[in-house]
Parts: sequence; structure tokens; C-alpha cells
Amino acid sequence: MINTKYSLSKYARIGGVLYLLIIVLGALGQIVIRGSVITMNAATTYQNLVASNTLWRIGIIGDIMMHILDIPLMIILFLLLKNVNKYLALLGVLFNVIQTAVLVVNKMSLIVATVLINNPSYTKAFDADQIHAQVYLLTDVHDYGFGLGLIFFGFACLTYGYLIFKSNYFPNVLGVLMGNAGLCYLINSLVLILAPQYSEDVFLVLLFSLIGELSFSLWLLVKGVKTTK
Repeated sequence: MINTKYSLSKYARIGGVLYLLIIVLGALGQIVIRGSVITMNAATTYQNLVASNTLWRIGIIGDIMMHILDIPLMIILFLLLKNVNKYLALLGVLFNVIQTAVLVVNKMSLIVATVLINNPSYTKAFDADQIHAQVYLLTDVHDYGFGLGLIFFGFACLTYGYLIFKSNYFPNVLGVLMGNAGLCYLINSLVLILAPQYSEDVFLVLLFSLIGELSFSLWLLVKGVKTTK
């Protein structure tokens, strides 16, 4: 049982470290690495991937590490929030588990892209335009899979945000920010699926998600929890 200020703060600070690592790894993989390889042109994307094959694989490993770290973080969030409402805390974890499972499976599209460009059996079976199109399709599939996973994470953030807001050991504003992060994830993913032509216009809403998650992770790391004996 975690029923002391010391225990709660200990778990909170560990969770803060894990959360920050997840944010950094996620940004490196999605924005820095894949953002530097994937362009609006299939042929250029293929050439970038061939030239940055090792970097691409490092990005995949970084994503896998991010999902591994997500597992102990989910346990810590449950421990911290179950005293507010045990069943809602469990619901948040379940949403989070589904998100992580979807994103882990989604990494296969990135792995298949490397297999396709490095195996002569495949590169000889298709002409250049076909190879370029298939690689580009795999990056598109990954984007849609990423959006699908974030739908579940959006609901997880909404649940966590409510529990944080109702707790007496986190500032209410953190709950509002986390809930807002969940709404932004949902908006981004639903637009991607329902009206993809507008997806680039709403992508920037994820900045608000970053603000919410980063604020919560830094609070966990620096402040821990505020409880009375």
C-alpha cells in the first residue's frame, strides 16, 4: 500500500522520469528521425530512407524502448490515482494498454519498409516506381496506425485528467491540461481518419497535448505529490 507522502512522492518522481523519457523518445522518433526522412515525394522518401537506413532502425528501437517504458509508467499512474477512483484509474490504464499494443504492432510497417529496400529478392521483383510507392504506402500506414493508437490514448488522457483534477495531491490545472491533451489527440486522429485533407491543418493541436503531458511529467519529477499525513 502507498499510504505515505514519501511513498507517493517516490513513485511520482519515478513516473516523472519515465514520462519525460517517453516524451523525448517519441519526439526523436516521430519528429526528428522520420520527419527528416519522409517527404511529400515517394522517390525522395525512398532515397532518404536508403541513405539513412541505420538512423531509421535506431528510430524503431527508440520507439520500442518508449513502449517498454510505458508499461511501468501505467502501473505508477494506477498506484497514484487509484485512491481517487480505483475503477476509473483501471479504465485509464486499459485505454493506455490498448494504445501501446496498437503502436507496437504499428512498428511492423516501419520494419517492413527496411526489409523491402534491403532484400534483393524484393527490389528485383518490382521496378523503381513500384518500390517507391510501396515504401511510401508503408509510411502512410504507419501514420494512420499512429493516429488510431492515439484515439485510445486520448481517452486515457481524459480519464487521467479527471482523476488528477479530483485528487487532492495534484493541482487542478494539471488535470485540465491532461484532459485538454486527450481532446487534442482525439481531434487530430478523428480528422486524420474522417477528413485527411485537413489533417495538416489540425496537426498543430498536438502542441497542446505536449504542453499537458510535459507539465504533468515535470510536476511528477520536481514536485511529486502534495499530501497531508
